[in-house]
Amino acid sequence: MLTQFKVIISDKKGKSVSKELKDKEAQPLVGLRVGEIIDSSVVGIPSGKIQLRGGSDKSGTPIRSDVHGGVKKYVLLSKGAGMRDDREGIRKRKLVRGNMITEEIYQINCLLTEGNLPLTAEVETDTETLAKEPSNTDKTDKTDKTDKTDKTDKTDKKAGK
Repeated sequence: MLTQFKVIISDKKGKSVSKELKDKEAQPLVGLRVGEIIDSSVVGIPSGKIQLRGGSDKSGTPIRSDVHGGVKKYVLLSKGAGMRDDREGIRKRKLVRGNMITEEIYQINCLLTEGNLPLTAEVETDTETLAKEPSNTDKTDKTDKTDKTDKTDKTDKKAGK
């Protein structure tokens, strides 16, 4: 089966790096559980250790560390991952995924506990693609022109009557 993960590695300073792992690169992560500490060479950082902190599957269902296995379950929640309503006393039954990394997982969040984050070209390419996107000024210019012509047509009809 084709395994693909988007791994977000962040450090305690607040900086993060995103890496895309496919097929054989992603296989060492399958079967691990949230909270485990592994060697960071698995995700391409030469020296250090990372801790698996959470993530979500392809449909956006969050991983919850207190649900065992790699299955989706409806769980009664009062706070934590998967629960947005933080009012006191509110409990809701929500769909969450278990704490095991399976092939259905898409995003894995990790914390770099030892070592340093490398400066990668992936972060630079993300900012370059944002700068290359077309601006919205072209769209607004076209709509302004059509609005002006519509107004002049109406005034011409009123003047002709």
